[in-house]
Amino acid sequence: MQQWKPSALIFDCDGTLVDSAPVYLRAWASGLASSGKLLDETWYRQRYGFSEQVLMRAFEQAHGTVLDYASVAQRMREAYLENMDALAEYPAVTAIVRREYGRIPLAVASGGPGLIVRASLAHLDLSQFFDTIVTLDEVGVPKPAPDLFLHAAERLGIPPENCLVFEDTNTGLTAAQAAGMRCIDVREGLSDW
Repeated sequence: MQQWKPSALIFDCDGTLVDSAPVYLRAWASGLASSGKLLDETWYRQRYGFSEQVLMRAFEQAHGTVLDYASVAQRMREAYLENMDALAEYPAVTAIVRREYGRIPLAVASGGPGLIVRASLAHLDLSQFFDTIVTLDEVGVPKPAPDLFLHAAERLGIPPENCLVFEDTNTGLTAAQAAGMRCIDVREGLSDW
C-alpha cells in the first residue's frame, strides 16, 4: 500500500510558523488599555490564536465593558509592528518549509490580519517561500470555519483533499478537517516530517 503524499502544504502563521505570542500579548495589552481594564496574561494565553473580533468580544464579556473595536485593533496593530524584534520562528516547522520549497506548492492560511501576518513573515525572511498568503482580511470568516484553508487551496489550484495543513490550535484543526484536509497538530511534534 502506497503512503499518501500531499500535493500542497498549508501552514497557519501565529503559533505554527511564527512565535508571536509574546509580541501579541504586549500589543493586546496596549490596545485594550483604553478600556481601563488590564489584560490578564493567563486569560489571554487561553485565547491565543483567536481572531481580533472574537478576542475583543470575549474581553467585553469577561470584563463587562464595551470596546471601540476599530481603535483597539488599530492600537494593537501599531504596538505589534513596533515590537517585531521579539518575533521568532518555530525552527521545526520552518525547516519543513525550506525543505519543501520549490518541490510542492506552499501557502499560509491565517486568521490574523493581513498587515500583521505579512509583516511577521517578511520580518523573519519567510515570505518568499510561499506561493500564496491568505488572511482573515480576504476571507472574512475566522476558523473554525474552513474558508481560509479552502481559499488557500483554490489559489494554489490544488483540491482540498490533496492538501496537508500544519496547525497549532483546536479551532485551526477543526477548520482544516472541515475543509476536507489532512492536518498535523504541531503541538504534538513533527517526527514524521
